[in-house]
Amino acid sequence: MTSRILLTCFVLTPAVMVAILLYSIGETPAMRATPIGAGAANTGGANAIGELLAGNRATHNAARDGQAFNQALEAPLASPRPADAPAQPEPRLAQPEELPQGFIVIVDDKAKRATEASPIYFASSINGWNPRDEKYRLTPQSDGKWRIALPPKPGGGLIEFKFTRGSWSAEELDENLNTISNRYFPKVDVSRLGPGEQPRIEFIIPAWGDQRAQDPTIKARDPYRVLNVEGTVRRVEVRGGGGGAQDSFRDLLVWLPPGYDDPENAGRAYPVLYMQDGQNLFEKMPGTPAEWAADETATRLINAREMQPIIIVGIPHSGERRMAEYLPIAVPGDITPGGDRYVEFLVTQVKPRIDRLFRTLDQPRHTAIGGSSLGAAVALHAVNTRPDVFGSLLAESLPLATWDPAAWENYIRSIKAFPTRAYIGMGGRELGNDPANANRNRQYVDAAIKLDHAFASAGLDRSRRLLIIADDAQHDEVAWAARLPDALRFLFPPSMAEPGK
Repeated sequence: MTSRILLTCFVLTPAVMVAILLYSIGETPAMRATPIGAGAANTGGANAIGELLAGNRATHNAARDGQAFNQALEAPLASPRPADAPAQPEPRLAQPEELPQGFIVIVDDKAKRATEASPIYFASSINGWNPRDEKYRLTPQSDGKWRIALPPKPGGGLIEFKFTRGSWSAEELDENLNTISNRYFPKVDVSRLGPGEQPRIEFIIPAWGDQRAQDPTIKARDPYRVLNVEGTVRRVEVRGGGGGAQDSFRDLLVWLPPGYDDPENAGRAYPVLYMQDGQNLFEKMPGTPAEWAADETATRLINAREMQPIIIVGIPHSGERRMAEYLPIAVPGDITPGGDRYVEFLVTQVKPRIDRLFRTLDQPRHTAIGGSSLGAAVALHAVNTRPDVFGSLLAESLPLATWDPAAWENYIRSIKAFPTRAYIGMGGRELGNDPANANRNRQYVDAAIKLDHAFASAGLDRSRRLLIIADDAQHDEVAWAARLPDALRFLFPPSMAEPGK
């Protein structure tokens, strides 16, 4: 009996052991592979994703930290940088015109028209828009591009410019052979420059004006073309000028008021307005953004009886000599001011011819002179030095904050004679909309206000002087045309009209 019991236990023992083993397998916690990632343990988040990608089950902590994982996905990522890599400097933007070391301009002539015989020139607001200024001629490089090194602009401020090949009939165009707007230099990051290093600014020129089938510049400069004006304009050739233009010839453009040739007005004489840069008064010329539209404006105001009928004489500038011809004071650089000689030219050549050929009221109180920018400066000079000839002033966008503002202030203080009537116009954004020019723009406005105060101190009450500051206006014909109606109404009110000499 005993032996049977022992035998039975011996036979059942393996089955019992297998049952115990199977039970223990079902109850023992699951074995886990080592988490993926350095120092991972039970951190969840990215490590939980790594474990899933490795084929492991997500841990309890990974599921519990799902919110932390979502936050990690939403957090901004930082680009890894080696510990020993140098920190990049913060960008510091500046206008190249203001850099004391100057800058280099590179031009890529895609049209391949520029040659040694027909080089590229830099025509700009700093050289009187001279299309063939030898001081601003670019030189060719071995790679086929052209270059010029420019110094900082005296007095700061932006430079407007275009490229030409020696004349406005060969100015740069866009790829569709259309005239482009004036260029400006972009700002440069000076933090990337070494000490004294000149930044390089590159421009691409797709085409030139002489690639057009019929160049409108050539037609516009034809002295015998029919003028596209409202009313009557007659040409009068004169000789002389200032700033090296003493022996040059130019055609005065004389606009006559409505009714001038009517028989009933045969005995009537008219006041005269002499305007500088006369080629921009009645037509839009190539290279300019617009025209003054003096013919349309004067016609409308005269017909509406908002101003008295007048004669307008447009005196074209002398081209590349314009800056020297109009300057009444010395400025930095090698330009000799020719304002005195130019005023003499007006007094001895221009006005006598007009008075002989047309029915004019030749007294100073009926003779006004005006212009814009440097043209306004020489007009102011004419009123100052020859008050016996010019009685009224129309001055738009006087450059009183250009070059050396102190020199202009000294000039204003030196004025001995003042106009009997004075109109001053200025834009609040003469140098454009760039916030970097806000202070310079304010200087131009302040200078205009100071001049107005000087006129007031000289005895011109508010009825004889008018100052207009157009906050958003810039330094161009668009702005001057917009303010011209106010200037004409003020300088030539109907109440001042006289029937004859």
